[in-house]
Amino acid sequence: MTTETGAWLQAAGALAAVLLLLAITARGLRWGGLAARPGRRLAVQEALALDGKRRLLLLRCDGREVLVLTGDGQAALLGWLPAQDDAA
Repeated sequence: MTTETGAWLQAAGALAAVLLLLAITARGLRWGGLAARPGRRLAVQEALALDGKRRLLLLRCDGREVLVLTGDGQAALLGWLPAQDDAA
């Protein structure tokens, strides 16, 4: 193996490592909810743990937001929130 071939292999390995890091970062952003997923209608906007068993969720569905209380194997719809004006 010549020096020139070794340099090409090193560059290819570095490129592969950078592409792998970008793919892992993109997947992490999608998993964390920070990157938009095209075609998705339902998303968890926020989640708040009230205690060890109960959780309050703010869900977005088709541009509207709803509050849901979960816990003890049950879920209760607390209500739809009024639409907010983005211009305000």
